[in-house]
Amino acid sequence: MNIITGESETGKSEILDIVDYCLGRSTPNLPDEPIDQTVGWYALLVAFRDSRMLLARPRPTGASTIQAMIRTGGDTLDVPLADELRPNSNVAALRSQLSARLGIEDFRFEPPPGATRTAFDVSIAQAALLCFQNQNEIADKKRLFHRQTEERLAQKLKDALPYFLGAASPEQALRRHYLNEAQRDERAAKRKLDDAQRHRESTDATGVALLRLAQSEGLLKEIIPATLGPLEIRRQLEQALTVTISTIGPADLRDRRVDLADERRTLREQLQQLDEQLALVERWRRQGEAFSGELHLQLGRLKSIDLLGPELDHDTAVCPMCTRPLESPDASAADIATLAEELSAELDQVQAIQPIREEHRRSLNEERATIVENLRVNGAQLRELAESDQRMRSLQDQHVRIARIQGRIDQALTGGVGSHVVDIADIRNNLAVAQDNVETLQTLIDEDDVIAESERRLASIADNMTAWAKQLNLGQAMSADEVAISLSQLNVVVRRPQGRLPLSRIGSAKNWIGYHLVAHLALHTYLRQHNRPVPAFLMLDQPTQAFFPLKIKDATTVRDADWETVTAYFQLLQYVTEINEGALQIIVCDHANLTEQPWFQEAIVENWRPIDGQRRALIPNDWLD
Repeated sequence: MNIITGESETGKSEILDIVDYCLGRSTPNLPDEPIDQTVGWYALLVAFRDSRMLLARPRPTGASTIQAMIRTGGDTLDVPLADELRPNSNVAALRSQLSARLGIEDFRFEPPPGATRTAFDVSIAQAALLCFQNQNEIADKKRLFHRQTEERLAQKLKDALPYFLGAASPEQALRRHYLNEAQRDERAAKRKLDDAQRHRESTDATGVALLRLAQSEGLLKEIIPATLGPLEIRRQLEQALTVTISTIGPADLRDRRVDLADERRTLREQLQQLDEQLALVERWRRQGEAFSGELHLQLGRLKSIDLLGPELDHDTAVCPMCTRPLESPDASAADIATLAEELSAELDQVQAIQPIREEHRRSLNEERATIVENLRVNGAQLRELAESDQRMRSLQDQHVRIARIQGRIDQALTGGVGSHVVDIADIRNNLAVAQDNVETLQTLIDEDDVIAESERRLASIADNMTAWAKQLNLGQAMSADEVAISLSQLNVVVRRPQGRLPLSRIGSAKNWIGYHLVAHLALHTYLRQHNRPVPAFLMLDQPTQAFFPLKIKDATTVRDADWETVTAYFQLLQYVTEINEGALQIIVCDHANLTEQPWFQEAIVENWRPIDGQRRALIPNDWLD
C-alpha cells in the first residue's frame, strides 16, 4: 500500500488522472493551472515480473494527443531526464504493447445477432477501468466502476468483464464469431432460397399471363396454360412473336383529318376577323346617325334666320334693346345664314356616305355567311370522317395492344421466362448445411454458458465482499446473506431474506464508500489469485471524504471525525495487500494521516504538508517560480 497524504489543493487527485492518461486514455481529463502551465510531459513507470516499461505522453494541445513515448528495459529502467523525452510512438501502439505485456489475449467480443452495439477487441482500455476510483466515483451510489456513466463504456464493461474474470476465453469468442458468420450464411442461404422460389413462381405466373394475353388478341390458338410446362410456355411465347400485323388503315386518313383541322382553324380566324369588322361598321353607323341627327337639329334652329325682315341689316356692334355699343359684336345674320348653308352641305355629304356604308356592311355579312357555311361543311366532313374512321381506330388500337404484348413477351423471354426449370435442390442443401453448422456452434456456446460462469465467479468474489462488509459494519451488511457485484447493474447488491437491495437504496456516503472498497478489493484479490490480465494496482482517491467537511484544508486538524472507522478502512486496505503477498499495489490519495499507526506511516510515500512554512505539493515550488 502506497499512501499520498496532504492538504487540499496540492495535486493528490490529479495523480489518478495522470496515470489514466499515461495508460493510453484517448480523452484525457487532466487538470488546468498550475499543472497545465508548468508540465510538458507526463511519465509513468510500470513494472512487470521481469521488466519495466516507461510510458510517457506530452501535455495535450487541445482536446487530446495521440503522441507517446515508449521505452522498455530491465529492473534498472527509470524515468529519464526531461530533455530525453521524445515521441517515438502513438497511443494505439502504447495500448497494444501494454495489452500484450499484461497477457490480454486476442479476445474480440462479438455482440449477439440483432444487437445494436458493435464488436470490439478487449484491451488495456477496458482493463484499466477496473483500477481507478476517483473521489466522485468512490462515493457514488449508482455506479461502481471508473467512467461507467460515459457513453457506451458501461456496456463495454459488461461485455469485457466475463473475460477478465476468466469466464470467457478467446476460444469462446472465436466460436461466437464463427456462430455469427454461420448465422449470416444461414440467413443468406435462406434469402437465396426464398428468392429462387419467388423467381420461379413469378416467371411461371408471368409466362401464363402473357400466354392468356396473346390468346385474347388472336396471336395463339386456345390452349390451357396450366397444362404446359415451362419449356412449352416459352415455345408458345416465341411463336407469338412470329405473328406479324400489317399496318392498319391508309395513311391519307390522318392527313385528311389534319387538313380539315387546319381549314377549320383558318375559317374560325377569318370569322373572327369579319365579326370585328362588322362591329366596327356598326359602330360607325351609330356614330353617323348621331352626327346627322345633331346636324338636323342645329340646321333647324339656324333656319329661323330666314324669318327676319329689316333686322337683317341691324348693326351687330350695338345692342338692339338699349342701343349701347357691345364689347363683343354679335354674329351677323349673313354669317348665320352662311353657317346654315355649310351645315346643310355637310348633312348632304353624310347622307351620301350612308349607302356606301350599308353596302360595305352587306358585303361583310355575305362574306361571313359564306364562312359560316364553310365551317358547317367542314364540321360535317369531320364528323363523317370520324364515323367512317371508327373501325380503323379500333384496328389501330388492337395493333397497338398486340405490339405491346409482343414487346412484353420479348422482354420476358430475355429475362429467362420458361428457359429452364430452376433447380433449387443445391440451394436447399446449402441451407441445410448452414443450419446444421449454426446448431452445432450454438450447442457449443450454450455449453460454455458465459453468463452462468461469470455469476459463479462473482459469487466467489462475493464471499470476501460479504465478510469485509460485515467487518466494516456497513449498512444492511450484518443481516445480509450475500454482498455481491451485479453484472447486469454494474453495481453492488445486498441479498437479504427480504429480497435484493441495490446500493442506490442504501443510505449514507460512508456506506457507499465502504461497499465500493470491499467490491474492488475483493475483485482485485480474485484477479490476482487467478492471475488474470488486469493491471495489478488499485488507485483510490479520497476514500475517507465522508468523514470530513466538504471543504477541508487538512484532515489531521479535524478532531471529531469517526477516526475509528477511518482506521478500519485503511486496516482493511493494509490487510488486502498482505493477503495478496505483494501481488497487488493499492495507491491511496487522501487527506487523512494516521500518525499513531506505524503501518500507515510506513505506507506513506508523499506527505504534502508544509515544512518550515514551505509548501509541498505535486508541482514543486521552483516550477511555479
